[in-house]
Amino acid sequence: MRRILGFFTAIIALMLTLQSCSVTLNGASIPPELKSINIEFFENNAPLVVPTLSQTFTEALKERIRSQSKLTITRDPAANATMSGAIVNYTITPASIEATDPTRPPLANASRLSITVNVKYTNEFDKKFNFEQQFTKYQDFQGDISRVENELIRNIVRQLTEDVFNKAFANW
Repeated sequence: MRRILGFFTAIIALMLTLQSCSVTLNGASIPPELKSINIEFFENNAPLVVPTLSQTFTEALKERIRSQSKLTITRDPAANATMSGAIVNYTITPASIEATDPTRPPLANASRLSITVNVKYTNEFDKKFNFEQQFTKYQDFQGDISRVENELIRNIVRQLTEDVFNKAFANW
């Protein structure tokens, strides 16, 4: 009986402890004085240009900041912070090679789509958080790129915006 009573006491103590805790799932640590951010349009300067990639990346970055922070996104150059940059690389390369016939050249069994973005972040309140850095993500695929390109871009952009957000606001 004492064991059961001790067990329930421990469970109740644990529940009360957890109830009083505050958890931030995204890990953002944005100082309270930082109220606004100017997200500039990310031009596509990659040698291989996908016409919608600039808009897709810029809007995804704005949406990530909107959904995971209380910052106001503005076009005002006097914002508390600014994020700017460019898409600098968009490549499709072989990821694995398959040698099927010794008389023929090897074939790509899988390919890799890579996207690199150069990001400059300026925080007017705390210069130690300023950075200029390249972020690269990739995803492997099989078959024709035209079948899967939109989904690959969506997945890679999600990963890139997560990395950029974490670098700027989660102090990783």
